[in-house]
Amino acid sequence: MKSIHFFCLAFSFSIFSFAQQEMEKDTTPGTATIIHKNLGNAVEFNADSPVLNQIAGAPKAFYTNFWEFGDGTFSKEENPKKTYKKNGEYTVRLWATNNYDTGKPPVTRPKKINISNANDNFEEEASMDSALSLQRNREPIPNEEIVVVFSYKNTKTYTTNGRFFLFYNEAKYDTDNFNLIETRPYHNEKEITDDIVYASKFDSDVYYASAEDDIMSLKAKPQDTTVRRNLPLTLEEAKFAYRNSSQLRFENMEPNEERHVFYSLKTTKEMLKDTSAIISVRGVYVPDDSYDNHHVKDMEMEIVTSHDPNKMSSNSTFLNYRLVRYKRPKFKIRFQNNGEGPASTIRLETDVPDMFDKTSIEVLDMYPKVKICPKYDVAYSCLDTTYTDKQAIFTFKNIYLPGSEQKNVKVYDSTKGFVQYRVKFSKDFHKEKTKSRTAIIFDKNEPIITNYSTTRFLPGISIGAKAGYNSFSDLKNSESYFIGATISPYKSYRWYWQVELLNSLHKFENDTEIKEEIVDDGAIGFPYTERTTTNKSYNNIDWEIPVLVRYNVNNYIGLGAGIIGTFSVNEKQEQSILIEQFEGQGADLFLFDSNTSNEEVSESFTNFRKGFLVEATAGFARIGPSLGARYVFNLEEDYNYLQLYAIWKF
Repeated sequence: MKSIHFFCLAFSFSIFSFAQQEMEKDTTPGTATIIHKNLGNAVEFNADSPVLNQIAGAPKAFYTNFWEFGDGTFSKEENPKKTYKKNGEYTVRLWATNNYDTGKPPVTRPKKINISNANDNFEEEASMDSALSLQRNREPIPNEEIVVVFSYKNTKTYTTNGRFFLFYNEAKYDTDNFNLIETRPYHNEKEITDDIVYASKFDSDVYYASAEDDIMSLKAKPQDTTVRRNLPLTLEEAKFAYRNSSQLRFENMEPNEERHVFYSLKTTKEMLKDTSAIISVRGVYVPDDSYDNHHVKDMEMEIVTSHDPNKMSSNSTFLNYRLVRYKRPKFKIRFQNNGEGPASTIRLETDVPDMFDKTSIEVLDMYPKVKICPKYDVAYSCLDTTYTDKQAIFTFKNIYLPGSEQKNVKVYDSTKGFVQYRVKFSKDFHKEKTKSRTAIIFDKNEPIITNYSTTRFLPGISIGAKAGYNSFSDLKNSESYFIGATISPYKSYRWYWQVELLNSLHKFENDTEIKEEIVDDGAIGFPYTERTTTNKSYNNIDWEIPVLVRYNVNNYIGLGAGIIGTFSVNEKQEQSILIEQFEGQGADLFLFDSNTSNEEVSESFTNFRKGFLVEATAGFARIGPSLGARYVFNLEEDYNYLQLYAIWKF
């Protein structure tokens, strides 16, 4: 029997160990392999990717692929076909992203391929409708790699030399979100190491949007609203907003030519932990070194923990409560049709916390691009916004959004959409954390619930000035006044901590001490009565250091409790001793001699006392003036006291 039990235990342990190993393997990213084959003058690429682990309750898991072909071009198609213009060796890279999958994105090794079926006459299809574009292969996850594509186009009618900049790691965050691990240019772009020389002249063929001037028309031509003219100001603003940058030069760019530079960024472990936060990078493109005309583009990204195309995010995950009154936080709802057919109606039921005024919602951008619906029914495509008590409902009507599983859908991004909006704060809102999410409904399908998008307030610092009176009922002729300062979080809603430093002047006297005794020392010749009367008075400078927890019942009433330590920074003690000698005893006394002596003693940092306190305030509990009463229970005898005070928090 013992051997059977031992065998069972060993077998169970083996299964447990094997299960542990399997679980450990699941946390390790798999490998996606690049597969290619020649089809005439083209090369077809495929990816052999690991089996997906479906997230329970989510839409069907799938991969999205980002291909870099080694000649400066790229594709987001699942199985792209590529025609090269020149024979030779190319390094192909693949980034496969696992959507609705529980594991990490698979890793892929770059693959070198030899091309012998190139087509010299092949021309890439133009893909840019503006001079500057920023794209990424996926949303950033902490401790993973993403690729940012900086695309620029020569919109001039002549060959140009210029430069461009990529700024990253926003200064408003304490730690870096990215490390630049590799830059891959394909058109002989060179890093800028010398100082920038400004042209200080401007091309007259465009309009300019400037920080100093209104739009300035020099010639009536179609305009790119991202064109600016004050390059030194733009670069200084970017250096102020971002800690890091990459700077490159280019040469001999032909008219209408498009080029792409690929930046591999490794997200840091310290990346902002809030997975509903929006971060950004900025591109600046100077198309012609002869002029300071330039283009500016910001690309926003949502930090995620898993790759989910349906997501809600905000640019206001951390707010400064002092400065927030006139701020209008932005929110973005992203969605994707993962169906086998197109969606004609998309309904976004979005939570709006009480902190925000629903009626102030302003739609800033959207995809599909449609008009805002009027108050009456229309047949054309539009976006309608309605409200319930707790929600704002955005409804895309009469649209066509293809499904990712739909036949003949090659452009994966065409199956995605979004709504970006901003909203004002309500008139009376408190310093509370909020959470909101969206139910996304495609036609009549079951809703897809997004993550929570959060907003929270930084603690902030509130300095208070405090003054008042301490009443010691057990001390004789006590007078105690104090003045001091407090520090606490700014305008806290309910619970918060508070630390104080109070400087008090305290005068008091001890009770008179009288001592009588019969003396018979033989010097006088008869016994006599000697009376000693002792009076002590104190004049102290005390420091009180309370540490307490407070609770705001409402805007006007506050309660608190905590501990307190007090010590005398300076203690002056005056002692008067009167010695009187009387002939006789009892009631029949005759004074025949007396002597008075005075003594003064001064000490520093003595007489440490500790205790606990309770208090209540009335007035403006969160910020501004209020009156308070505090009772201190000292663990030292005769030092319980009532404190009455006025305080003003800033």
